[in-house]
Amino acid sequence: MMHQALLAHLATGATHVCHCWAVTRRDGMILGFTDHDRRLAFDGITFSPESGLSAKALASTTGLAVNNTEAVGVLSSDAITEEDIEAGRYDGAEVQIWLVQWDDPSVRQVEFAGTIGEITRASGGFQAELRGLSDALNQPQGRSYLKTCSAVLGDAGCGVDLSNPAFVARRDVTVETDGQSFRFDNLADYDARWFAGGRIEVLTGDARGLSAVIREDVQQENHRVIQVWEPIRLPIALGDTVRLIAGCDKRPVTCREKFSNFINFQGFPDIPGDDWLVSVPRSDQPNQGRSRSR
Repeated sequence: MMHQALLAHLATGATHVCHCWAVTRRDGMILGFTDHDRRLAFDGITFSPESGLSAKALASTTGLAVNNTEAVGVLSSDAITEEDIEAGRYDGAEVQIWLVQWDDPSVRQVEFAGTIGEITRASGGFQAELRGLSDALNQPQGRSYLKTCSAVLGDAGCGVDLSNPAFVARRDVTVETDGQSFRFDNLADYDARWFAGGRIEVLTGDARGLSAVIREDVQQENHRVIQVWEPIRLPIALGDTVRLIAGCDKRPVTCREKFSNFINFQGFPDIPGDDWLVSVPRSDQPNQGRSRSR
């Protein structure tokens, strides 16, 4: 329902309204923008007019179709930078757009709430797809019944404590890296391939908050080489601190022997495979009426 004061203001025919929108990145940073010619502030957010960011017309429906719009802007060193977009800092960021009476910002109405989808860049600018809240209804829901575990290491279903030094290593970068290959000389306490399939997270420096999935963890002479699938897209300097999280291949034997957590295993290792549906008794095999899972 529209704010009654705003509705009354719009009914006058001589309106003082503008749009304000806030972008909340996954690292917690909040940026505010407006198409008004002066700064506005409410909800603890300052909305800046000089960013060059604007939103196209909203397309909304009364059903479950995804409300969508786009934000278009100019890459600005003091607001949205090309490096931050390239690094993925705006992927999945939350967006909220208000229609605001600019001479009284307390009179406002939320017009859109959602997240940033695909971002494209060209000619010093960018265009970001905005996805409405109903976009989440397009995602698969419910539990999958698989032989492997469906939990994510450390989440509520898994229960593994990722503050345990046995599963997490916090180390400073002491060897120059290209963001895809890392070398550490102080991981002797961990078995080779201990971190394969896990994650590396950057805790300090320009790349703080970014992470990558570890592809390989190998012992080479007196040091360990950690390689990731996709390079971290901001520079990592000597002295920056990273966190290495142990890898889990979601097999029951790994859950039991590596993490001692089989009681929380979320897979079904004894579930029959597809071939079980078409299997029949065979005369050349013993048929004793026992469980096929043993």
